[in-house]
Amino acid sequence: MKALIFNPELTIGDVPEPEPGPSQALVQVQAVALNFGELAYRPEGLGPDHVSGWDAAGIVVRAAADGTGPLEGTRVATFGWSGAWAERRVVDVGDLAVVPDHVDLGAAAALPVAGTTALQAVRRLGPIRGRRVLVTGASGGVGRFAVQLAARAGAHVIASVGSPERGAGLAAAGAAEIVLGPERLRDRVYGVLDNVGGSQLAEAFLRLEDDGVVQAIGKASREPTVIDFELARVRSARGRIENFNISVPLGDDLDHLVSLLAAGKLDPQIGWRGPWDRATEAARALLNRRVAGKAVIDLPSSNSSNAGGEDGPVGS
Repeated sequence: MKALIFNPELTIGDVPEPEPGPSQALVQVQAVALNFGELAYRPEGLGPDHVSGWDAAGIVVRAAADGTGPLEGTRVATFGWSGAWAERRVVDVGDLAVVPDHVDLGAAAALPVAGTTALQAVRRLGPIRGRRVLVTGASGGVGRFAVQLAARAGAHVIASVGSPERGAGLAAAGAAEIVLGPERLRDRVYGVLDNVGGSQLAEAFLRLEDDGVVQAIGKASREPTVIDFELARVRSARGRIENFNISVPLGDDLDHLVSLLAAGKLDPQIGWRGPWDRATEAARALLNRRVAGKAVIDLPSSNSSNAGGEDGPVGS
């Protein structure tokens, strides 16, 4: 079968067919969503036939042999730590969710990692109704979901972005304020959903309320975080930082997000969409922060529209 492989950049090549285990379904992939982490922090030493990719949506073509999970012909959104960037993938039945017929599979493909990361991180802040919550890297995939979900939970959401252009659409998504970095905050915040790391995480920590908490989610800056705790004491910063890791299986959370999407209560915020022969272009755009939200790739078997894809090359 065909798949996207690194050779050394993303190219379409031939790989062996995946073989599902007893509690795995075989899915014909129609759309995949790229994530910053799987591109920027790809493990070394992977073989030439290794198929990367976390997020995909498609149709079950072989139900799990143990009788669990959806039947053949069911539309699903899926998650796994590899295997998404191919014509077919195997997925544990606990890491998929059924997608209603009226929901675009490309939109559903955008949900698994970014959407469930945002959902779980918002939950870990605890009750946030009426409280100030900062989202750094708010223009990215996780960030745009976090803005929406924190706003739905009743928070006063402040979206931090790198430029005014990157903030486009965030007010409509639920941001009460948009700032150019945590240092521009006017008041302290209870919670921080940090997708950037580095100096922004350090700055955000200094602006916590006494009982505040940072969920350290991502490292889009690719910089280590150095915190001057003496400065934190001078500024009376008494909050805490928690290292966020997504909890699996994702099936229940993914099902919740699909239901919100189906009801028109969640926007997948797709900023780039195109066919998989433009995957390298999409990857470069995502790594260079030229995508507002999610980048979605349609496979040739998909009948989805390619609307939203950018024309012309994207520089590295």
